[in-house]
Amino acid sequence: MKILIVGGVVGSPGRDAVKALVPILKAKHGIDFTIANCENIAGGAGVTPKTAEDLLSTVDMLTSGQHIWRYREIGPYMGAEPRLLKPANYPPATPGFGSYVYQGKNGVKVGVVNLLGRVFMGVDALDDPFRVGTRLIEEMKKQTNVIVVDMHAEATSEKVVMGWYLDGQVSAVVGTHTHIQTADERILPKGTAYLTDLGMTGPYDSVIGRKVEPVLEKFLTGMPNRFDVAEGNVILCGAIVEVDPQSGRALKIERVQEKFGD
Repeated sequence: MKILIVGGVVGSPGRDAVKALVPILKAKHGIDFTIANCENIAGGAGVTPKTAEDLLSTVDMLTSGQHIWRYREIGPYMGAEPRLLKPANYPPATPGFGSYVYQGKNGVKVGVVNLLGRVFMGVDALDDPFRVGTRLIEEMKKQTNVIVVDMHAEATSEKVVMGWYLDGQVSAVVGTHTHIQTADERILPKGTAYLTDLGMTGPYDSVIGRKVEPVLEKFLTGMPNRFDVAEGNVILCGAIVEVDPQSGRALKIERVQEKFGD
């Protein structure tokens, strides 16, 4: 089976790109299951129920990151919608689901786990993503061997070590958060597909999705500024992972970059 994983969707430009390009990619590559990281889909930071529903009309599952809580109304929605994941190593009292097993095509179940790194992320009270991930994966393996992990983290070392830690336990470990697609896709020795960062789905004439001028001014002056979502040169980035549905071993991983619009 083939799984399309879409990197950090930013604002309405990113959402529009997903809705337009994912159906084309599904038809072109024979995609069986789709995942997108959505933590920046509402105005460039955060998620609302409306924007989540907008993407869930096109993709099967949504992962997120530390910006998921920006809008208060997302809490009750996440408690009722397991297809939108929070990072699983947040405290148990936070609303929502950190993992989910989805009934995919042809009866093949796909497990998705969302984890948040602890290095340079500035988030308090996080549990250990390695131990939390291990526990969730052990539970998922009672239902399926096809498991994808979104490791949302700043430090490349933390993402890389998660790949090695879970090699042979899951089908893929892919990184999100930095919005810069890396060129290190590979199949690890025990059969897990790995990519340090999927990249960004949004406007590339920008600073990781935001208008250049305000960000530049902040760097030059140190003064606070408003960072609005940029426009133009919208690209969908991500990866396609081919997986043996019985063993869960990855057979191939291919980076994706698709331009949206003129």
